Amino acid sequence: MEIRFAQPKDVAGILALLRQVGRVHHQGRPDLFRCTAQKYGASQILSMLENSASPIFVAVEGDAVLGYGFCMFKKYELDPVINDHTELYIDDLCVDENHRGKGIGKAIYEEILRYAKMRRCYNVTLNVWSCNPGAMKFYESLGLKPQKIGMEVIL
Repeated sequence: MEIRFAQPKDVAGILALLRQVGRVHHQGRPDLFRCTAQKYGASQILSMLENSASPIFVAVEGDAVLGYGFCMFKKYELDPVINDHTELYIDDLCVDENHRGKGIGKAIYEEILRYAKMRRCYNVTLNVWSCNPGAMKFYESLGLKPQKIGMEVIL
């Protein structure tokens, strides 16, 4: 298995994984997520591949995409509240449901951390839906801790 930056040839595999994520979110919160939800389309992914501010990492074996990590740099400068810093935000991380439990997600995450350190980021952040306890447990096992908590009331 290799962890590397995504390439145009990886788009079909990434799209298949995005559909898996969409199903998980729909099952957890059908009131919020469409049953056919897919966060990004092919043209959006191709645009991201050309933008150094939105790196995408993939775990591949041969031509098969086993997992991905979509990232975005967030730069805080002269904010009236938050100290100046750059963070690398993990917008989405997924491992193919047929390959979970093999250390692929951890390998992707560790590569993202390595890259963030190389780019002198202060921190790496992500959001996780509370309706996805498996993901929450996974991130906690990697040492992530809650930074802030989103709350809601449904009207």
